[in-house]
Amino acid sequence: MPAPLFLSSGDLIADRRYDFARDLQLRGDLMAAADLMTQAVERAPHFASAWFALGELKQQLNLHGEAIRAYRKAQEADPQDRHGAKLRLMRLGVETLSEMPPAYVRALFDQYAPSFEHALRTNLHYQGPELLLKAVLVACHGLKRPAFFKSAIDLGCGTGLAARAFAGNVDSFIGIDLSPGMLAQAQTTGLYHRLEAADMVEGLKREADAAFDLALAADAVIYLADLAPALRDIHRVLRPAGLVAFTTETHGGDGVIIGAGLRYAHGAAHVRAAIADAGLMPLSLEAASNRTESGVPVPGLIAVASKA
Repeated sequence: MPAPLFLSSGDLIADRRYDFARDLQLRGDLMAAADLMTQAVERAPHFASAWFALGELKQQLNLHGEAIRAYRKAQEADPQDRHGAKLRLMRLGVETLSEMPPAYVRALFDQYAPSFEHALRTNLHYQGPELLLKAVLVACHGLKRPAFFKSAIDLGCGTGLAARAFAGNVDSFIGIDLSPGMLAQAQTTGLYHRLEAADMVEGLKREADAAFDLALAADAVIYLADLAPALRDIHRVLRPAGLVAFTTETHGGDGVIIGAGLRYAHGAAHVRAAIADAGLMPLSLEAASNRTESGVPVPGLIAVASKA
């Protein structure tokens, strides 16, 4: 992942104290780092990056009450919540589970774009697009239909990894992603007829009815708390007999949780219900991990459904 987002306080001394505190944190001296970060916010009370970092430090020190206060201060200092304090509060159980702040997702992936593919492939052993392709090929075989699609919409397209995996099976791609930085990388693939900078659900709403034969979402719905709105619009934009295929992270329960990686994990029952509620016909829902974190496979699901 990229370095922590930094938004300057506008005060050189406060910014330096933030930097020194981060250095102490990396060295493992959490108490001293928290003391210095506290000095930074005392000097610059609207220093969102320092408040957020202070929340992280307090959380690491198991001072959850103080962490909650710091995260709320970070939200107040930056109403767009580009650091994602809301997610930390959801993880701590003091904020109702809801959708991620769009500005947080955009800032995260704009930062991440230059190193995204290397980090995923080398560090996390990511194979989501390849698993999706295999699932779609199996589904097409079962339906006795060719595994070729005239048009596909790639949701949360990122740098274009899914389009590259499906390049031999799709004639024309449309890509939607919230991050302009990621779209700039996707543009270099030359695989997309059109790329749109938009939230996944909002981007879907702009597309015409029955415009696509295939909808893909490789590691994209893990940034959606509720799958239903996206799947309903996917049903609308698919042509009859069109397919949707997506990966998500999962957990042992039935609902949706915010995981340790600050991504949503959807229980299998939630995924099945969202597919059914959208009027889609489920074809497969298989357990499969498409990445590792700290050397441990992250539990996941691969779903394929059709517009009957």
